Order: sequence, then structure tokens, then C-alpha cells
Amino acid sequence: MRKVIIASILIALSQPAWSQQKALTLDDCRGMALENNVRMKNARIGIEQARQVRREALTKYFPTVKAQGVWMTNDHGLIELDILPSILPPMYFIDNGVMGAVTATQPVLAGGQIVNSNKLAKVGYEVSGYRAEQTRDEVVLTTEEYYWQYIGLQEKLRTVDMVGQLLASTYKDVDLYVKAGVTNRNDLMKVQLKVNSVKSTRLEIENGLSIVKMLLGQYIGMGTDDFAIAPDSLSKLPAPQNYKVDHLQALPNTFSYRMLTSNVEAAKLQKRLAVGKNLPTIGVGASYSYDNWLDNDHRLGMVFASVSVPISDWWGGSHAIKKQKLSLQIAELEKEDASQLLLIRMQKCWNDLTEAYNQVALAKESIATAQENLRLNNDYYKAGTSTLTDLLDAQTSLQEARDQYTDSYTDYMVKLTLYLQATGR
Repeated sequence: MRKVIIASILIALSQPAWSQQKALTLDDCRGMALENNVRMKNARIGIEQARQVRREALTKYFPTVKAQGVWMTNDHGLIELDILPSILPPMYFIDNGVMGAVTATQPVLAGGQIVNSNKLAKVGYEVSGYRAEQTRDEVVLTTEEYYWQYIGLQEKLRTVDMVGQLLASTYKDVDLYVKAGVTNRNDLMKVQLKVNSVKSTRLEIENGLSIVKMLLGQYIGMGTDDFAIAPDSLSKLPAPQNYKVDHLQALPNTFSYRMLTSNVEAAKLQKRLAVGKNLPTIGVGASYSYDNWLDNDHRLGMVFASVSVPISDWWGGSHAIKKQKLSLQIAELEKEDASQLLLIRMQKCWNDLTEAYNQVALAKESIATAQENLRLNNDYYKAGTSTLTDLLDAQTSLQEARDQYTDSYTDYMVKLTLYLQATGR
């Protein structure tokens, strides 16, 4: 029984560290980045700030209420009355007292400034949402770049181990040939040099995996010891035609285009506000006051209406209006120009995507060619009709072909995300 327990403990201790970690898929990494990344937290705060600005603008519809109070005491009264200077001493009034007043004013007509200010705040809130979505796309893209870098390095590590196994087999064959006197020890040294080169490459890949995992962990909000990346076979490659859309129809769905449209709308509202500042304003209100300056209680209530005409502002206001009209023209021109650039970007992303897809297909063919070349050179070397250098070169070619396939595959997956984002998806 004791032996069984000891064996169980040894088996548990022999399990690799990553088996205790949470294995994350690409979807897991995306979700955690969107939840924990600092840029996303800042974007959510930005939306909340815009929401508060919008709520503040709504309060301008409500009456303005002001209250004030005064308490006073003096060494003699504020009013001096000297009726008979030669007979009676002067009399003083209002030497102490209190006064208070409450006034409420309701704007009735403000040249559209309140309405347009609220519309402008609404546009600002919408823009904050578009910016947050743009930040979301950027966070997703960066997360996928780190993820596919790690997956690519994992695959290259497997390729290096495969080449290492081939070299180990070749070393045994060469060692037998040296002992049999068929070849000299120089061939054995060639294999050993190649082995050392592969070991060096493996160290570089392991270091790269460590750094990329740290970057990914920082981005998704997890410590490097708390998670592992689930391996990917790099075999399922979705065809780009499955994601092709009409770029002109997709343009209004992009956040960049929506921000351009909002920019034009904001410029229109700014022009209306400039006009409204030069229009008459009308308000109605009510006031109630109390004082006891003359040792008697005095109460006064009243209602009033006010009209304000900014006559002296018209001279400068006309120029302000013209300035806002020019700003609107600039916003409209920028929208037109940027829209064309967005369409060009969509086409470029599509071209890059199809090119990357074709590169994957070529790399896959290269692997098949390199495998056949290695098989032939291995047979030729054993038959004595090929050199060891040719065999080692064939092994290197297979390694390079597999690495090229890995790079092309991961590059395609990133470019697919870029195309989807460029077309508003």
C-alpha cells in the first residue's frame, strides 16, 4: 500500500506545471482583454463622462433658482436723520437686520441654445461610444497578434524538435558509418554543428515564448503562471471569400465613418449655437423677499418677464457665425476625403488577405516538396549516391518550409481580423 501511495505522489509531482494552469483559447483571451485591459477601462470611463455631460445639458431646461441672504449689524445706523441739530441729537436707522430673497427664472426662448446644446451633448455621447468601439477593435487586434505570435512560436518549437529527432537519427547513422570506416569523423562533426545550431534556435524560441506570454498576460490581466495557451494545429484555414462584402455598402457600418458623420452634425450644431447667441432671449420668473431693516417685517412677492437683446454682440457675432459656417465646410470636406480613404483601406485589407491566403497555400506545397526532397536525399545518402551536406540541407529546407507555413498561417489570421474590422464587423 505504501508503494502505491509513493508512486502516486511521484506521478503527481512529475506532471508539468502548465497542467495546473488554465488553458486559454483565442476567445478566452479576447474576452479577458475586453474586460481587464486598461484601455477598455478608460474607454468605459470616457462613455460615463459623456453621459454626465449629456445629463448636465438636460438641466438647462429647468428653472434657475437662486437664494441669497444678508445679516448686518453696525455701530450706528446706515441712515442718519438730523431734524433739529441745535436741539435734538441725530437719529440713526437700520443699525442691524436681515434680508433674504429667492428668485426662480424659467427660460422661454433662448435662440435655440438650450435645444442645440442638448443635441450637441447627445452627439458627444454617441462619439464616445464610437471611440470605445474603435478602442475595442484595437484591443482585440493586439490580443490576437500576441496570441498568434505565441501559437506560431509553439509550432516552430515543435518543428525544431522534429528536426532534432531527424538529426539524432542521422547522427546514429553517421556514427555507424564512421565505425565501419565508410566515412570519416568530419561528417560526424558536421552533424554535431547542426545539432548545436538547432539547440540555439530552440533557446531563442523558448525565450520568445516567455516574452510573448508575459505581454499577453499583461494585456489580458493575468499572471504568466496562472494560464497557458491551448495549442492550435494550424490546419483549419477559413477561405477569404466567406468574408467578402461590398465595400461601399459596408462603409456606413464602420465606426470611423460614423464619427465623421457625427463630426459634421456637431459642426452644424455649433453653427446654430453661434446664431442663437445673437438672438433675443426671453425668460419668466418669480421672486420672494423678506427684510426687517426698519424693525418691521417686510415681505414682497412678484412675478416678472425679461427680454434680452444682444445688440452690441451682433457685430462680432456675425463673424463668429461665418467662422462656424467655414468649420462646417471643413467637416464636410474631411468626411468626403476620409470616406474615400476608408474604401481604399478596405480594398487594401482585402488584397492583403487574399495574398496571405495564397501564401499559405504556397507554403503548404513547399512543405510537401521539402518532405519528398528529404526522403529522397535520405535514401540517396544511405545508398552512397548523395553527400551528408545534401541531407542536412534537405532537413534545413523542411524546417524553413514549415516555419514559412507557420508565419503565413498566423499572418493570415491577423489579416482576417483586420479586414473584418475595416468593413465594420
